[in-house]
Amino acid sequence: IPLRLVGSEMCIRDRFMRDLAKLYQIRFSDTNRYKKDLVWQVLCEHYFQQFIPHSSIVLEIATGYGEFIRHITASRKIAVDLNPDSKDCLPEEIEFHLGSATNLTMIKSESIDVCFSSNFFEHLPSKEVMDEVLCEVWRTLKPGGLYITMQPNLRFEPGRYWDYYDHVLPLTHLSCREAFIKAGFEVTKVVDRFIPFSTDSKLPQHPLLVKMYLRAPLLWRFFGGQFVICLLYTSPSPRDVEESR
Repeated sequence: IPLRLVGSEMCIRDRFMRDLAKLYQIRFSDTNRYKKDLVWQVLCEHYFQQFIPHSSIVLEIATGYGEFIRHITASRKIAVDLNPDSKDCLPEEIEFHLGSATNLTMIKSESIDVCFSSNFFEHLPSKEVMDEVLCEVWRTLKPGGLYITMQPNLRFEPGRYWDYYDHVLPLTHLSCREAFIKAGFEVTKVVDRFIPFSTDSKLPQHPLLVKMYLRAPLLWRFFGGQFVICLLYTSPSPRDVEESR
């Protein structure tokens, strides 16, 4: 590969990382980040931890400011993000890698017990790129490993879904379910309406009230704007089967 092209690609990636960091600095004030962190602590302790044994090796892709990976309990925690600011938000015991979820070569194959992502796929430039991410997640998971993803649901938030400059892919719980099955995962749980669309919601966000909300799934049907899907690694992916022929 000509050095000129390599240099050009590196410049583009560096600019993208700077733009991403700037966009998130604009979007999330210190106060907003503090409120989000409190909500995520409750989500991890009172919902997501039930799927994740304390002995697990956990990978979070598109970790952002680390609200999930900091509050989940696991024996080893790994975070990946394109935003260089992410590292500064994580304690030293969390292993951080600056990079793309389409290229997780820093993670060994079949080494991860649980992979997690939140509010990520809507930012990707195409469904082909989403397929690449799913292929990489698949590669890193141990047989029987779990992938948990939470996403804004276009079906229930068709207006606010597009209020963010970097939202590109239109996705619902049903379209994502199809993509995951196509990638070879077994879908074990779908919650089409879970928490409100954004932490900017007018609903009270005190930790005690968030706990009460989580204990009342009936409320999810009225206020939920994001979905949760749990996926199980059970067999060779379609891509693996195709390449073996």
